[in-house]
Amino acid sequence: MTESGKLVVDIVQQGIWDMPLESMPLASGYLKAVALADDEIAKACDIQIRNFRGGITLSSMAYQLFSERVPDVLAFSVFGWSYRAFGSLAETYKQLNPHGWVIFGGTHVANQADRVFRMFPCVDIVVNGEGEMIFRDLLRARMRGVTNERLAGITGISYVDEDGKVLNTPDRDRMANLDEIPSPFLTNAIEMTDEHGRFRYDVALMETNRGCPYKCSFCYWGGAVGQKVRAFSRERLRSELEFFAKMRVHTIVVCDANFGLLPDDLKFVDDLIEVRDQYGFPRALETSWAKNKSKTFYAIVKKMRDAGMRSSFTLALQTLDDTTLTLMNRKNMKVNEWEDLSEWLDREGLDCYAELIWGAPGETVESFMAGYDKLARRVSRIACYPMLLLPNTDYGDNRDVHGIISVRGDNDDFEYVLKNRQVSFAQNQDMQRFLFWARVIAEMAVLRHAWVGLRELAGVRQTQVLLSLDEWVRGTDDPAAEPLRTTLESVVVGTGDVGSAVSYLYREPDVKRMMKRWWAEQIRPLIPEDKLAVLDELFAYDLLTQPIAAPPGAEHPDTTGIDFVTVRGEEYYRRTAVRLAYDIPSIMAALRAEETPDLSPKVTEVDLYYKIGCESAVASTNHETIVHFMGMTTEQVMANAAAQTVDATVMSLTGDKGSC
Repeated sequence: MTESGKLVVDIVQQGIWDMPLESMPLASGYLKAVALADDEIAKACDIQIRNFRGGITLSSMAYQLFSERVPDVLAFSVFGWSYRAFGSLAETYKQLNPHGWVIFGGTHVANQADRVFRMFPCVDIVVNGEGEMIFRDLLRARMRGVTNERLAGITGISYVDEDGKVLNTPDRDRMANLDEIPSPFLTNAIEMTDEHGRFRYDVALMETNRGCPYKCSFCYWGGAVGQKVRAFSRERLRSELEFFAKMRVHTIVVCDANFGLLPDDLKFVDDLIEVRDQYGFPRALETSWAKNKSKTFYAIVKKMRDAGMRSSFTLALQTLDDTTLTLMNRKNMKVNEWEDLSEWLDREGLDCYAELIWGAPGETVESFMAGYDKLARRVSRIACYPMLLLPNTDYGDNRDVHGIISVRGDNDDFEYVLKNRQVSFAQNQDMQRFLFWARVIAEMAVLRHAWVGLRELAGVRQTQVLLSLDEWVRGTDDPAAEPLRTTLESVVVGTGDVGSAVSYLYREPDVKRMMKRWWAEQIRPLIPEDKLAVLDELFAYDLLTQPIAAPPGAEHPDTTGIDFVTVRGEEYYRRTAVRLAYDIPSIMAALRAEETPDLSPKVTEVDLYYKIGCESAVASTNHETIVHFMGMTTEQVMANAAAQTVDATVMSLTGDKGSC
């Protein structure tokens, strides 16, 4: 209790990534907003959100949570990466307050009470399903005095009675009207600014709807049974967009399962563009796009393209193998008609990436690699994830049917597949190195332009390039490869420090020299003599357009010869009059349009613009936002701002001013 007699309630959440900026605690914000909307709770409770970055130690979290005050209720929003840490914090908490309450909620613990209570006896209650209204009812019960009868009357929870028996109350119906949840942004339930008054998070998270109608075997988003999709009102979402615009938020990430599925999603994009035109922000939208691409999706994409609103459009394929698709319950989904879609996105000049899962039942090494290269002909940025067994999924419940052997992660509670009926231990281990390089080099866009040139002009497959880098790093004497080799030696299922490798490749000054050596020794011998010069220039353009990041230990990058400019209210680094031996932008446009490019040498000058502040995106290994920091030509940067009405100023470091 506080000195005023208020009940002290802490809601704890932790992001997955260790990065300079925090991840927005959206789930905790919903809980707090609903609780404080109840007058009785607002008067009787002091509720705080305790939001931690990934990578922080348990002792640091314990000090921050308990050194100044010990709460009466400690509620954790649990994900697979935070499950073990939060269980340990619950144990520490009970030493300080034996009569306090520990509440676990979230998809990783819902309907898993037997295991949670067995592993962490200090947890008192597990919330099953949507937690906002349940959390409110639990606080009411705590305020009025807890009895088994009172808990038994709260639907949607599991708890242990006085005899040590796990009791599960009936499921709670899902909320039909999501606007019953007050906005955590508009009510200030989530702290929005840092000590300098700036937006404190890497991106702004929003939901426009909840639910997923699909029943994919590996995913618990649809609860393995499918859910009716329910939406927040347009008026509420418009107000939230305006709120973020006034805070100059660059990127909105919509946390929907299938954005672009509902007609109202097009209205959301209309509002997003109108708000951007009025305030200058937000500039980009990232989301999990609808698996089945309807007329609504195509209308959204066209509207965003015409308005210069950036996004990375997802092909959430997971596999291209028919047998595996059937076992995933995805065989009849229109998502599999991906080739026409990717061709259309390419023609429209829109950024696209795809997702594959390695280790799913039915998939072999040969089918996966063939599928990867087939997909890479259209989409070079492919996110490859290891197969996880998640709670409340078909694969998790039927592992014996598929011969799945798994292991829990070292620092998380996910189950990583080691083998199944199609893949041996040894094959799986070999594939982990490929997944590592696929994530680091292709997904995180360390190379972006060279892929299509190598494929179309030299017949070199993307898997071939990635495997060559793996071989070269493990065998070279180049000192700059040593940190990568050390990381590579630790790569096993579910491990491999992708974040450190990405940060090293983007921030270590000697890396570009090392990459040039690898290219000369491994890739140039594969290229026909008459294509060498243009592909060398294409590779150099890849290195040149990587984000401008601060080197390790430095707060700011080396900006020698680089201007600092503001375009439409957004800050960029600018390299002026960059000389290219070939017209690389035109060659890239022709290759992507499947046209024959003019490969004649042609000295071309371009100005390149790099959005400032890439370090958080690099540290988070966020492939959706990293592309916003890549070098852009003047035409590209102006296309992103063309529809805005905000006054524009370009200012160089010398103080010269102009109009852009």
